[in-house]
Amino acid sequence: MKIREIEEEIIEEFSLFDDWMDKYNYIIEVGKNLDNLDEKYKQEKYLIKGCQSQVWVYPENKDGRLYFKADSDALITKGIVGLLIRVLSGQKPQDIVDADLSFIDEIGLKEHLSQTRSNGLLNMIKQMKLYALAYKTKQEA
Repeated sequence: MKIREIEEEIIEEFSLFDDWMDKYNYIIEVGKNLDNLDEKYKQEKYLIKGCQSQVWVYPENKDGRLYFKADSDALITKGIVGLLIRVLSGQKPQDIVDADLSFIDEIGLKEHLSQTRSNGLLNMIKQMKLYALAYKTKQEA
């Protein structure tokens, strides 16, 4: 499934909720359903810098596609990274680099996060795109 198609699914799911408390609960559920990250990947080099809570994102390249695993010590943050994984994991590195991730604005996520969580979200996106760029560069070499 293409990135934009997955984003459309998420937008549709969020449209089912009328208020942000329900949307937060949904994000928390996404986090609870995220597979736990193996402890061996919870190390400094996979830690997202600039997040209020601890968030680890581990990239893995398989057959020219990038797969992400992640974890966080905060439920909402784990749900947010879970949404990013749902959209970006299993995609080609170039598609990840090019993704505008407009679903974030379309569901109103950024405007309903504290400034520190919003910065953390941007840092998660930045790091995932950097991983994709690194794998893309490696593929071309």
